[in-house]
Amino acid sequence: MERMPGESAVVIRLADIWVYLAAEPLLWLTVTLAAYCLADWISARLNRHPLANPVVIAAGLIIGLLVATDTGFATYFEGAQFVHFLLGPAIVALAVPLKRNLAKVRKSLVPIVAALVAGSATAVFSAVGIAWLLGAPADVLASLAPKSVTAPIAMGLAETLGGIPTLAAVMVVTTGILGAMIVTPLMNALRIRDYAARGFAVGVASHGIGAARAFQVNELAGTFAGIGMGLNGALTAFLVSVLAAVLV
Repeated sequence: MERMPGESAVVIRLADIWVYLAAEPLLWLTVTLAAYCLADWISARLNRHPLANPVVIAAGLIIGLLVATDTGFATYFEGAQFVHFLLGPAIVALAVPLKRNLAKVRKSLVPIVAALVAGSATAVFSAVGIAWLLGAPADVLASLAPKSVTAPIAMGLAETLGGIPTLAAVMVVTTGILGAMIVTPLMNALRIRDYAARGFAVGVASHGIGAARAFQVNELAGTFAGIGMGLNGALTAFLVSVLAAVLV
């Protein structure tokens, strides 16, 4: 095919620009923020439809760019790790809506404890039990057990139990995305109208991604989702340790 005059020079210039930008640590941080802003805009344009989850859309955009530019995850994370650092302050910031709804939380203390125990136990034992029946090896079982808690906790638990931290992280993200996508239609189908109950359920089942979805729907739901996420992390660590002791 005959190349247009100046085409090769343009291609070379674009390649040079990309090589220069790729060497800058802020590139992938900028890409991450831009991808999420675009994904959130798309989600808003689709009226926050459960299937138009901004996390899923942003992840797809970033993965596509990484594949197109043949960029490894280590290179990407070196530039985008500041977003990972902000996970801590973001979780601490959940105390603000908690303070606003403290009276509601106090009145719901008994249901919270009951739902936490039921939800946490179901999340751990159902995943491990089904995988065990299907013949999954011990390291996979250990990686599946903490799937409903935040990634840092899940990876730490999986490593302690002899599991695969990276597999645990994948299962956490998958669980969070699925939970965030199905929570609204599922709760509507079950005719559960109490936003506190809806939020707490998705927080226990789908950690931070589910909590983010809950905040998009209602502040009270987001508050209880944050509570569920935090309490489930502590209880899951205990349940997984007990499970490991029993199996060993």
